Amino acid sequence: MKPITKSAKLANVLYDIRGPIMDAAKQMEEEGQKLIKLNIGNLAVFGFDAPEEVQQDMIRNLPASAGYSDSKGIFAARKAVMHETQKQGIKGVTLEDIYLGNGASELISMATNALLDNGDELLLPSPDYPLWTASVSLAGGTPVHYVCDEDNGWMPSLDDIRAKITPRTKGIVVINPNNPTGALYSDDLLKGIVEIAREHDLVILADEVYDKVLYDDVKHTALASLSTDVLTLTFNSLSKSYRSCGYRAGWMVVSGPKKRAKDYIEGLNMLANMKLCSNVPGQWAIQTALGGYQSINDLVCKGGRLRRQRDLAYELITAIPGVSCVKPSAALYMFPRLDPEVYPIKDDRQFFLELLKETKVMLVQGTGFNWAAPDHFRIVFLPHEEDLREAINRIASFLEKYRNKLV
Repeated sequence: MKPITKSAKLANVLYDIRGPIMDAAKQMEEEGQKLIKLNIGNLAVFGFDAPEEVQQDMIRNLPASAGYSDSKGIFAARKAVMHETQKQGIKGVTLEDIYLGNGASELISMATNALLDNGDELLLPSPDYPLWTASVSLAGGTPVHYVCDEDNGWMPSLDDIRAKITPRTKGIVVINPNNPTGALYSDDLLKGIVEIAREHDLVILADEVYDKVLYDDVKHTALASLSTDVLTLTFNSLSKSYRSCGYRAGWMVVSGPKKRAKDYIEGLNMLANMKLCSNVPGQWAIQTALGGYQSINDLVCKGGRLRRQRDLAYELITAIPGVSCVKPSAALYMFPRLDPEVYPIKDDRQFFLELLKETKVMLVQGTGFNWAAPDHFRIVFLPHEEDLREAINRIASFLEKYRNKLV
């Protein structure tokens, strides 16, 4: 009998956040080994609880959650998102412009499927959150990566974005605050991206899931607030700012020249109808979360747990010889660099698999974020300070052994 093979559409799909290293880690855990996981931004497992009022609102509304909702989502949640866009300065958003989904992930897949024909190109940052590249490939499109410049605080290069545009380019993806680098983009940079989109008639897809996870009193600007003439899709969710990854409650907002995008919006509506609706209990959490006490501010302020852990991780990781890092201004991650002259790594996936087996610390290699060179990795600074210190000390010992082998 001939083997049953996977679809050829998966040939260029990469999602190493949950890839071979995760498979090896699972095997190690089944053998009874205890791991420190610095690979994924899953806040709940590190003791970051969803706000209690959000939990209570879901519980109270559970009896009303057994049936399908409107395919775009329940009224109360979409109205709360609409009010949030008004606070952000995004103009012209109505209830019909808001789609709720099972996290932002589902809506990213929906938006790319509705937009791209086979061979169409979408500009994506490098490094990126790999779901974006995977979604473009699955939609039949071609992901084209523009450079984010580490020497310039991981800011996207406007010149490189312009150089990558072809007649097949349909849009630009902007991840701000950025995962995996933790960079927050300036208003001038964002305006430059808007101008490029305007000049070339491109759609902007703005992933702003970490817009409230901000350190050192920096401010986030919603990209959609900077224009009314460029079609912009904004993605957000409860997962990070409200520590509710498992609730799968996300939203997408369409703004800009919607009349000109009528056909595309019909495609979005069709796909929304096909999925029937997103998780209804999670939808009930949105209004309470957006309208309630913003406890994320207590975590990111001076003395807050996330800020303390970011500072500790940065201090420890940059103390390792041959390791440098741009200090993140936002999000839950940093993206350190391994000096290739000190660490001449050829296969970073294999390197971090060996690190896992020897140290029981789980990381994701830089190429897993569509970074071309095997010289970076992403670290998640969510574990408690004691565990974070232990994990980075183990990483430092592993890297010291590696350096000593080369002497």
